[in-house]
Amino acid sequence: MPRITKVTTRLGDRGETGLGSNRRVPKDDPRVEAYGTVDELNSAIGVALAAGDLEAETAGCLRRVQNELFHLGSDLCIPEEDKERFPGPKIEARHVAALEEFQSRLIERLEPLVNFVLPGGTPGAAHLHVARTVCRRAERRVVTLARREAVDPEVVRYLNRLSDVLFNMARFEAASKGVPEPTWDSRA
Repeated sequence: MPRITKVTTRLGDRGETGLGSNRRVPKDDPRVEAYGTVDELNSAIGVALAAGDLEAETAGCLRRVQNELFHLGSDLCIPEEDKERFPGPKIEARHVAALEEFQSRLIERLEPLVNFVLPGGTPGAAHLHVARTVCRRAERRVVTLARREAVDPEVVRYLNRLSDVLFNMARFEAASKGVPEPTWDSRA
């Protein structure tokens, strides 16, 4: 467990930051963009949880996901070639499988989609839709990074699955509260 004794170091004042392997990189490096967007996703999920109106099983899954996103950020902040010297938590196939299992349980309880769903419905559903879009951006940032250097494929799989889960959580939240989902009107 890391011991954080000082938050302000002034080391970033020149536009650089340290990776988990102690390597210094520019703050707009694709790796920093990727794990920074994962951090933003975790914050969006925190907002959804703090709103306080989520179903218990949705909230429980999201608390687990928040912890897993720290694993994912840890995985991303250490380049693959440095992981032997600097091992840390990482996303594994079991994390992806748990998301898939949770999503299967949700989908069984939802009506089939008949149209594109617009973000909204309930406050909780709307927060989950925001988290879903941030998750998609995090996935894009990781894919950009993976074109430049090695990234564990489980990271992309996890983010891809998580965005689907967040979409279905939003649908579940609206349905569980009896609120119709807003849908796209292609003739508007």
